[in-house]
Amino acid sequence: MTTILMVLLFILLFILPFLTIIMKSFSIGWRWPDLLPDSYGFEGWKVIFRDPSLIESIFTTIKIALMVVGLNLLLAIPAARALSFYTFHGKSLIEAFLLSPILIPGILLAMGLQFTLIRFGLADRMAGVVLVHLIPTLPYAIRIMRAGYERLGNGLREQAIVLGAGPLIRFLTVSLPLLLPSIRSVMLLTFVISLGQYALTAIIGGGTVVTLPLLYYPYFSGSNEAVIAGFSIIFALLPLLFIGVAEIFLRLVIRAVNRV
Repeated sequence: MTTILMVLLFILLFILPFLTIIMKSFSIGWRWPDLLPDSYGFEGWKVIFRDPSLIESIFTTIKIALMVVGLNLLLAIPAARALSFYTFHGKSLIEAFLLSPILIPGILLAMGLQFTLIRFGLADRMAGVVLVHLIPTLPYAIRIMRAGYERLGNGLREQAIVLGAGPLIRFLTVSLPLLLPSIRSVMLLTFVISLGQYALTAIIGGGTVVTLPLLYYPYFSGSNEAVIAGFSIIFALLPLLFIGVAEIFLRLVIRAVNRV
């Protein structure tokens, strides 16, 4: 009985809203309280695909999100390991500093960083946007990876040291397979957060770095609900596509590790 209720709840909260959005994107004149649209058509999708910046904005969004994911993994894994296994002076201060972007609104930090990025020539460029996307993503990535390292513990690593394994072999054969759930969570979370950034991208990108949220926002303030629904579907499909590609990539990595 509990399983049936959970399935019904999942359908009610996730499947039905998504099906409704799909129907809305093809609808013409669907008004409350009608259960179904008056008619169907492709007018909303035609408006979306007529925008000359659509394809470029999608590729720009994906490139930025992938770079943000990569930087988060490169920075979060060693930082989380250090915070989990080592004790040093100023550790609590560093932890508080790493959590500060969560407590302080990202827009305030972005406004302050804008002047610095202008001086370094990174404003109005993709590199600057990637760096500013670390503000809302890196604290979560470090927290997730730290929890993964704390679950892993230090026992297996010490056994690998006794057996003569070097740092790289220890990471590939011991830590990496056990940290995969945390790595998956970091990859998905940082991709989704980066995907939805509008204000940070607008401030640092200066309108020259056009991502999907920047393209979507003017349509969102309009009255064509089919267009809004179509953009929502595109936003929903990008994380699903990323999950599939990331899962294939991680499986290939594990196979390669098992051959070591």
